[in-house]
Amino acid sequence: MPGIGIIGWGRHLPEGILTNAELATRFGVEEDWIVRRTGIRERRIVGPGETTASLAVEAGRRALEHAGLRPDEISHLIIASGTPEQLSPATSAFVQRELGTSGGAHDVNAECASFAYGFVVAAGLMAIDPRPILLIGTDTHSLVLNPEDRDLGVLIGDGAGAVVLAPHDRSWLRGWDMGCDGTKTDSLKIPAGGSRLPPSEETFRRKQHYAQIKGNEIYLNAVRFTVGSVRRTLAAADLVPEDIDHLLPHQANMRIIESILEHSKVPPERLITNIEFYGNTGAASMPIALAEALDAGRIRKGDRVLFAAFGAGMVWVTALIEWGAGEPMEWRS
Repeated sequence: MPGIGIIGWGRHLPEGILTNAELATRFGVEEDWIVRRTGIRERRIVGPGETTASLAVEAGRRALEHAGLRPDEISHLIIASGTPEQLSPATSAFVQRELGTSGGAHDVNAECASFAYGFVVAAGLMAIDPRPILLIGTDTHSLVLNPEDRDLGVLIGDGAGAVVLAPHDRSWLRGWDMGCDGTKTDSLKIPAGGSRLPPSEETFRRKQHYAQIKGNEIYLNAVRFTVGSVRRTLAAADLVPEDIDHLLPHQANMRIIESILEHSKVPPERLITNIEFYGNTGAASMPIALAEALDAGRIRKGDRVLFAAFGAGMVWVTALIEWGAGEPMEWRS
């Protein structure tokens, strides 16, 4: 059965930079408080005309160029995002139109865990149809923030990251674990805009179209669920934390990342993080960090990379990648 591997990657970040100095003035706090609380010093924010889809298009183009593929050689496009271009149609349709990819296209919305979820979904598609897949994590959470919300305001950035996946004779995906606890849906949410609470004058008056967070609940559950998932994935692969060469978590905030690192027992020097410069870019955070680590030569053939993500819902997923585990297979007819 064909396995999955990565043959190209790319990222795209808006030019607009939002600094801690600006946020400190807005929220009446010290810059050092933001750094201590989040580990973030600046973040990229979309400007006029930039959207979830437009960021995805740029990241996708760079990944295709890196892989040396034409858009029409892509058999399936997966958009991983929690901030859709609009409620309907799917964001993937807008991205497909601009990129010119062929074949199918669909969205995966597991919020901030969408990219890692999408990777596992892509592995299943690859086993059925062994042709290249373009997976893009993209989010513009700054557009759904209440300007008065300090807790989320200091965290959020925008961006997109992409990978081109192709069939290999041995899968790079060596194991995974995923789950959801729907009793935690109130921890992080955008209440209005769907069928549960359709748009109305009342929902806008009550600011229910903005993201709402219960920070302490998110912190506790993110750490608990993610660490449990890490342990299950390692146990299933008969590995211990020291066997992991790189831990690549969702870049939520540094306090959560450090707590996951501590409780999962992965050696600290093996952490991949870039949250200091980009903030929490949602489903884009992992592919952006992955692309940067690869461009820097940090990940090498044979390395074990552990993706670890969580998102609103609450959902969680870990995926164990053995970099370069298999050789590319011929897929062109």
